[in-house]
Amino acid sequence: MDAKELIARRVAREIMPGMLVNLGIGLPSMVATYVPASLGVFFQAENGVIGLGARPPEGMEDRHLTDAGGGFVSAVPGAASIDSAMSFGLIRGGHLDMTVLGGLQVDEAGHLANWKVPGKMVPGMGGAMDLVTGAARVIVAMQHAAKGQSKIVPKLTLPLTALRRVDLVVTDLAVIEPGEGGLILRERAPGVSLDEIRAATDAALVIPGEVPEMTLAD
Repeated sequence: MDAKELIARRVAREIMPGMLVNLGIGLPSMVATYVPASLGVFFQAENGVIGLGARPPEGMEDRHLTDAGGGFVSAVPGAASIDSAMSFGLIRGGHLDMTVLGGLQVDEAGHLANWKVPGKMVPGMGGAMDLVTGAARVIVAMQHAAKGQSKIVPKLTLPLTALRRVDLVVTDLAVIEPGEGGLILRERAPGVSLDEIRAATDAALVIPGEVPEMTLAD
């Protein structure tokens, strides 16, 4: 499997039955593919869809059914469409059990930068600030490095998304839990050594003894 699939499969294991979960655009949207329908999970998007399913097969896309980034999605039985005000009411009111977001950087304090792309014009941070602030649990799903540069850094050099510390970071190399004492290395990707993770990480890592390999969703 490629790096994105590995990350999505590992994040899927964090999702418990009956949750209401927001999936960010891009890589996070892949998580829905690996969560069994039997869990009764409802995925939400900021544009007002509750009950997102996996991306539809080629040729089966519906231009009226998209996620917040304009990507085509499917809908599960019981899905609903709501207006943007209600959608953000759920987010800001603390009703989301979890959000899964992409990231550009996470630092040693557990702070996330994920909305300002260097050298590109952006209209604003969208719902990221609200999601990091309002969701009960925040998981960052991102590749460990980009163009040879670590995305796990001592201090953010890109604009901060929110003051809240994220709860978990899942990359193609590791599972990292930000805490009061720094970034705790909880798991290694299959076949990846501690030395490889250290070499690919600019930030300091807290390594609590034995670090097991990830278990991935089917």
